[in-house]
Amino acid sequence: MLHGLLTVSRVPSGWVTPVRQVFRRAMEVVVAVLVAALAVVVVLGVGFRQAGSALVWYDEVAAILLAWLTYYGAALVALTRGHIGVPMLVERLKGPGRAAAVIVGEVAVIAFFLMLAWAGWQVQSALAGASLVSLPAVPAAVAQSVIPIGAVLFVVAQLLSLPDVLGDDADAGAEGPDGSEAVAGSTGSGVR
Repeated sequence: MLHGLLTVSRVPSGWVTPVRQVFRRAMEVVVAVLVAALAVVVVLGVGFRQAGSALVWYDEVAAILLAWLTYYGAALVALTRGHIGVPMLVERLKGPGRAAAVIVGEVAVIAFFLMLAWAGWQVQSALAGASLVSLPAVPAAVAQSVIPIGAVLFVVAQLLSLPDVLGDDADAGAEGPDGSEAVAGSTGSGVR
């Protein structure tokens, strides 16, 4: 019975592929805007400092933009399964053992980011009424909103790329045209 649950055949992507494409494009736009904004803030900060009139808000805003870029960029990379992983163990497994390892890895990653989203939400509550030091008109919760939002985006990216990971699992251990074992996917199992 467990063998039937863990036997993974080619997972149909159906609606997932178009949703993944829209999600990817949206994340690419967000990341590009953040990179451009960070570059502008850094150039302005350096320019004003060289002119002898340093911007009071430069350091704080640059640090916040870097944090946002990190979280949103991580979600984009998760969609393509580009994060560092150690897939050697999973690649050596076959059949239900391999499927179980992939599923356990996915559950662990998703559980971690759901806990991070929850903790980030708690931070939002704790920051109620606080503002940025250099820009008192900007609530601190806006700057820290990246924690729960970025974590949820990471989970969405993991779930949208899961059919490919499970599909790669179906190909694992298959023989190639020359009788040698075929390699499943170019990015490994996705287990971190």
